[in-house]
Amino acid sequence: MDMHTVVVGTSGTTAEDVVAVARHGARVELSSAAVDALAASRLIVDALAAKPEPVYGVSTGFGALASRHISTELRAQLQRNIVRSHAAGMGPRVEREVVRALMFLRLKTVASGHTGVRPEVAQAMADVLNAGITPVVHEYGSLGCSGDLAPLSHCALTLMGEGDAEGPAGTVRPAGELLAAHGITPVELREKEGLALLNGTDGMLGMLVMALADLRNLYTSADITAALSLEALLGTDKVLAPELHAIRPHPGQGVSADNMLRVLAGSGLTGHHQDDAPRVQDAYSVRCAPQVNGAGRDTLDYAAVVAGRELASSVDNPVVLPDGRVESNGNFHGAPVAYVLDFLAIVAADLGSICERRTDRLLDKNRSHGLPPFLADDAGVDSGLMIAQYTQAALVSEMKRLAVPASADSIPSSAMQEDHVSMGWSAARKLRTAVDNLARIVAVELYAATRAVEIRAAEGLVPAPASQAAVAALRAAGAEGPGPDRFLAPDLAAADTFVREGRLVAAVEPVTGPLA
Repeated sequence: MDMHTVVVGTSGTTAEDVVAVARHGARVELSSAAVDALAASRLIVDALAAKPEPVYGVSTGFGALASRHISTELRAQLQRNIVRSHAAGMGPRVEREVVRALMFLRLKTVASGHTGVRPEVAQAMADVLNAGITPVVHEYGSLGCSGDLAPLSHCALTLMGEGDAEGPAGTVRPAGELLAAHGITPVELREKEGLALLNGTDGMLGMLVMALADLRNLYTSADITAALSLEALLGTDKVLAPELHAIRPHPGQGVSADNMLRVLAGSGLTGHHQDDAPRVQDAYSVRCAPQVNGAGRDTLDYAAVVAGRELASSVDNPVVLPDGRVESNGNFHGAPVAYVLDFLAIVAADLGSICERRTDRLLDKNRSHGLPPFLADDAGVDSGLMIAQYTQAALVSEMKRLAVPASADSIPSSAMQEDHVSMGWSAARKLRTAVDNLARIVAVELYAATRAVEIRAAEGLVPAPASQAAVAALRAAGAEGPGPDRFLAPDLAAADTFVREGRLVAAVEPVTGPLA
């Protein structure tokens, strides 16, 4: 476990801290300011709880049952019951990193002092994270409105010592046993606390933050693979000139063109349009790579702005305001996050699509400008990378289905009280699949392009130094070069790992300098 410590204050958190806690096991501590804010807001809730007038979430039922005033002796039961009844998820377990992000982001809002939760509840949340205890959370149960209710409820259930959770050793056990083994006392919830633990966009936000981190790497990797494909196809790098991109000043487009240009610096393969097979222009999938990759980069930047706003937010209902009021609101609605999750699935699908088109061009002897059919060693006897492109095409086809927006749908719930929902959790879940697929798609292009570059090198053409570095690193990672047919799946798996772990970017940057 990483010994890095993330301090949770009253003003939100950063994307870097989310990734550190979710993926790298960073420890969590509450700041003294957060503890003070928690205590102050709790005094307000306790004062309201003592009054005869009903206050939503403090002394009433929930959702469509909010009209019932709950007597003092039943309020602890009310808070337990909302957690138990809302822990109604079904389907496969979601990933450990998603659950850790979910818990950490709920703690972020609790620590803001706007929820009325006691400091000891927040401390218990931090203790569970630090102990490496991961509640069992299921795939289905959130509509992305009133928060990620079912997923957060399964996390709250663990705090109460109920339900199942995974220990740091990876074994699923009753949560009460795991808490006891780590010296954590189960929480006894009081007024508003059960509700405050459930009302957040934390699951969809955590998945957005991690998807952005992964996509940043994949977009830079795709700039590199596009450059390698351009080089292998004997294309021209003149289309990457900065003055061309300056007259259409989309920021991401210029960044992608610059990345590609730096990868191709010193290449002996580019600019052969007037040789034996003259071309006036390269195909769109080659020539327009900066425009497509760049538009995706700009979309990532917009999504990061939305994520940053949400990371600075306190999402609960009702909330405790600095002047002492406790007011109902609709801040739990997931629409802002859901929209960008769907937007990212669209641009990821399009990036995958253009990668596949370049791969197909590398394999087609009628369009590859002298490369052997399917980059095979002895075409006819060998099939080369024919079926690697089939696999890539199947992934692209699924990406197109995953690009259909979840946020365009809504199914009313809670007896029409919650009559419009965001489906943001569903948008986040399909984006995770899309990001996984995109890494595989980029890996197939990389595998094909490096083989094609090596074939050109064997013919006496000298690849760019950055291309040579990429080829050498990929081969050292276990993805072999040209030759007779062999069991291909392990090579593709090695290329996939190489790309998703950021090793492609790391391989070329010593030559190119840092890429954006």
